[in-house]
Amino acid sequence: MATVIQDDHSRTAPAGPPEQGGPKSGDPLRVRHPAALIRLLAGLAAVGLTLLIADYAQLTATGLDHDISLGADLLPGAPVRVAGTLCTAALLLVPLAFAVARLLRGDRRRVTDGVLAAVIAFGLAIGLDLAVAGLATLTHSAPDGPGRTDPVYGHLAPVLAFMTTVGTVGHNRWRTALTVALTLAGLSGLLTGYATPLSLLLGLLVGWTAAHGTRYALGEPTSLPTDRQLRTTLGKAGVRPERIRRAGPNRYLVTQPDGRPELDVRLLDRQAQASGLLHRIWQLLRLRTAPPALGLRPLRTALERQALLAYAATAAGVRTPAPLAVAELGPDAAVVAYPLLDARPLHELADEELTDAVLADAWQQLRLLQRRQLAHRTIGPDSVLVDAAGAVHLVDLADGEIAAGELLLKLDLAGLLTVLALRVGPERAVLSGMAALGQGPVGAALPLLQPIALARDTRAALREHPGLVAEVRAEVLRSLPQAPAEPVRLERLRPRTLITVLAGMLAGFLLLKELFRGSNPITVLAGADPLWLAAAAAVAMLSHLAAALGLIGFVPERLPYGRTLVAQVAGSFVKVVSPTAVGGAALNTRYLQRSGIPTAQALSSVGAAQLLGMVLHLLQLAWFGWLVGRGPGNEMPNPVVMAVVVSVLGLLVLAAMAVPWLRRRLQALLRPLRAEVLPRLLDLLQQPGKLAAGVAGQLLVSLAFVTCLYCCARAIGQVPGYSAVGFTLMTGNAVGSAVPTPGGVGGVETALQQLLASLGGMDDGTALAVVVLYRLLTFVLPVLPGWAAFAWLQRRKAL
Repeated sequence: MATVIQDDHSRTAPAGPPEQGGPKSGDPLRVRHPAALIRLLAGLAAVGLTLLIADYAQLTATGLDHDISLGADLLPGAPVRVAGTLCTAALLLVPLAFAVARLLRGDRRRVTDGVLAAVIAFGLAIGLDLAVAGLATLTHSAPDGPGRTDPVYGHLAPVLAFMTTVGTVGHNRWRTALTVALTLAGLSGLLTGYATPLSLLLGLLVGWTAAHGTRYALGEPTSLPTDRQLRTTLGKAGVRPERIRRAGPNRYLVTQPDGRPELDVRLLDRQAQASGLLHRIWQLLRLRTAPPALGLRPLRTALERQALLAYAATAAGVRTPAPLAVAELGPDAAVVAYPLLDARPLHELADEELTDAVLADAWQQLRLLQRRQLAHRTIGPDSVLVDAAGAVHLVDLADGEIAAGELLLKLDLAGLLTVLALRVGPERAVLSGMAALGQGPVGAALPLLQPIALARDTRAALREHPGLVAEVRAEVLRSLPQAPAEPVRLERLRPRTLITVLAGMLAGFLLLKELFRGSNPITVLAGADPLWLAAAAAVAMLSHLAAALGLIGFVPERLPYGRTLVAQVAGSFVKVVSPTAVGGAALNTRYLQRSGIPTAQALSSVGAAQLLGMVLHLLQLAWFGWLVGRGPGNEMPNPVVMAVVVSVLGLLVLAAMAVPWLRRRLQALLRPLRAEVLPRLLDLLQQPGKLAAGVAGQLLVSLAFVTCLYCCARAIGQVPGYSAVGFTLMTGNAVGSAVPTPGGVGGVETALQQLLASLGGMDDGTALAVVVLYRLLTFVLPVLPGWAAFAWLQRRKAL
C-alpha cells in the first residue's frame, strides 16, 4: 500500500464551472515522491561512509580483499572464467528482457527514464573512478596484466539503476531475477579478481543512488483513473454515478440519479502522497504540536483514521461531512466520497454576512469538538465554511486528534481566534470568543497565540495583515489583564540550532581528521612543560577579571564587581551552546536587565562594548600584522596585494550602496547603532574614568588570550614570536566569530593551526598540539565552573 496525505477532504463547490466530462486515461502526470529524495540522500551518505572506511580502515579493507583473493586462488581458473562470462551475460539479459516486457505493456515512459538513469549511473561510476583513484584499498593488481582494477565495479551500477527506476514493485519474479544476477555478477567479480569488496559495494550504491536521484528529478509517471475505473469502483461501494465531472486536482463531482445527493469524491494516490510530505516531516521535527506526517502511514490506516475522525466529530454534534463511501482503486490509490457541501469559506463572505450569530455558531462548533476532546489541529481560512442558511461547518479534519491533550485544544482556540480576526478584526473576534466560551478559556489560549503555532494557510493569510497576532494578544490583555502573556515555547528544534549542530559535527570531524595527520599531537602534549602550562592556565583565568572590568566600564550605572565577574565566568558555559558572538551578548544583556538597568540601556551598553571591542580588535590585528611584516621571517602578503584587496572591497561597498534595496537594508541594520549605541557612548564620555576602564578591560582580554596561546607554545617547546602569536590569535578569533558553531569550534582550530604552522615555524602536528592545549584551557575546562556560575546566578535571579 502507498502512504497518502489527505489535505482537503471536503470543500465547497468550485466558484467557476467544473471541467466537463469524466477523466481521461491519457492525463499524464509526474510526481516527485519524497521517498525518492530520502533514498537519494541515504545513498549519498552511504557512498560517503564507504569512502571513509576505505580511507581510514585500510588494514581491515586490505585484509578482507587479501582473504578473498587467497580463497579464489584455490578454485580452478577455467571454470571460474566461464562462470564469470555467463554471469555477465545474465546481468545484461535480465534488464533487456525486463525492458521488452514493460514496452509490450505500453510503459514506454518508465523504460525511457530507466535508460537515462543507467546512463547517469555509468557516468557517475566513471567520475568516481577518477576522483578516488588514489585510494589503494578500493583496487588491487589487475588479473590480466599490468595496472590496477577500477575503484568502482561499474558493471553493476547501470543495471541496478535501470531496474530500480523502471520499478520492480509487484513484479516479484523480475526482482528475484535481478537479485540473482547481481549476486552472481558480484561473486564473479570477486573470484576473477576484477573487483574488491568495497569497489563492489560502491558499484551497487552508485546505481541505487542514481536511480532514486533520477526518479526524484524527473518525477514518477502516473495517470488519472479513467471514467470506467471510477464508475466501477464507486459502484462497488454503493454509489450510482450518473455523471462524473473533474473539479480540480484529485477531485471529482459525481451526480447520482433519482434525486440522490451529489457527491464530492477525493482521489488518494501518489500525487496526494507526495503533496506536502517533506513540509510535514520538517514541522514534525521542529514543532511539539505539528500534525503527524500522515504520508508515512499505509493507505488503509490513513483512510481508517480520516473516517474515524469524521464519525467522532459528527457524533459530537459538529457540522462536518462524514464519508459516504470509501473504496480502494488499485494497489496504491483509493477514493473517498463525501456529500457535496454547498457552503463558502469565510474569506468569500461579504461583511454584512458575518453577523454575530455566525461568529457565535463558529465558536459553538469548536466548543462541541473540544467537549469530546477532539482537536482539529489545522483550523485555517478555508476550513471554516458557512452555508446559505448561515450555519457554520468545520471541515478538513484529516489531521485531527482523538483524545487530544490540553495543549492541542488551546491551539485550536488560538487558530479560530486568528481566523475570525482576519475577517472581523481583533476586537470583535475576541469579544465573540469570550461571549461564547467565557474569559477563562480565551485567556488560557493567549500563550499559544503565536504565528508559528498557526496552520499553514493562516500564516499565509497573515502576510497580508502584519501585526494582527500582536493586536489580538493586546485585545485579549485589554479585556483580561491577568491572563498569562508569556508565550509557550513550541519549537523542539530551531533552524539555527540545526545549522549549529551540523556545523559542529563537521568541525569535530575535521578536528579528528587533523589529529591523525602529521605528528601525533597526543605525544607532543604529554611532554608539555608544567611551568609554562601553569602560566597559561593562570593567564586564561585572569581573562575573566579583565572581561568583568570591560563590561563595567561601558555601563554608567554602578555594578558590583564580584557578581559581574561571576557573570563573565558563566559566559564560558553559554559559549558551548551558542555561537560566540551571540551567547555572550545575550547573557550580558540579561544580567544588566536583572541588575535594574532598563532594557534599552542594557542593549545599548552591550552594543557599545561590542562596537568598541570590534574596533580595538581590528587595531590590534593591524598592529600585530605590521610587527610580523617587519620581522625577519616575513610571510605577510605583499603590501601592494593588500592595497588592491582593500580597494576592491571598497568598490564593492560603494557598488552595494548604489543599489537601493541594499542601501535600505544597510540603513536598517545601522539604525540601532545610530539611535542607541552612539548616544550611550556620548554618555560615557562624561565619565572618562569608566570609559578608560572599559577600554582597558577589552585590551587586557585580548592580551590575556594572546599570552595564553604564547605560553601554550612555550609549554610544547616552541619559541614563536609574540607578534606572530598575536596576529594568529586575532585572525583566528575573527574566523571563529563568523563560524556558526558553539565557540567557533572548527573554524578557530583550523585558522590557528594553519597560521601557527606558517608564521610560527611549526609542523602541522605541533601546531595542532598548541591549539588543542589553548582551546582546552580557554574553552573546554571553563565549562564546568561556567555552568556552576550560571546556576548560581539563576538561583539568585540575576539571570
